[in-house]
Amino acid sequence: MEHARATQGPTQGPTQVTARDWDERVDRASQKLPEWAQRMVTWLREPARFPVRLLASILLILGGIFSILPVLGLWMLPLGLALLAQDVPGLKVPMEKSARWIERQWHRWRGRSSR
Repeated sequence: MEHARATQGPTQGPTQVTARDWDERVDRASQKLPEWAQRMVTWLREPARFPVRLLASILLILGGIFSILPVLGLWMLPLGLALLAQDVPGLKVPMEKSARWIERQWHRWRGRSSR
C-alpha cells in the first residue's frame, strides 16, 4: 500500500518506477542537447568509460557538498548522483522518483504563478 502511494502520479493510478525509466529520461534529456554535448554524453555513458564516470561523479558530488565556495554550486550534487547512477543501478529508481517529484512541484508552482 505504501509503495503504491509513493509511486502515484498526480492523476494516474499506481505505477511501477523502474531503472529503465531513468535511462529513458537520460536519453530524452540528452537528445535536447547540442550535437557536441550529445556526443560527449554518449561517449561518457559507454561501459568502458567507468573510471572517468566514477571520478567525475565523485568530483561533482564533492563540489555540490562544498557549494558554499565560489564556482562550486549545489547543481553539482544531483549531476554527480545522476552520473553515478549509470554504474549503480540501485540509484536509478530513487533518481527517477526524485525527477518525477521535481516535475510535479514545478508544474504545481508554474500553475500557481500563471494565475
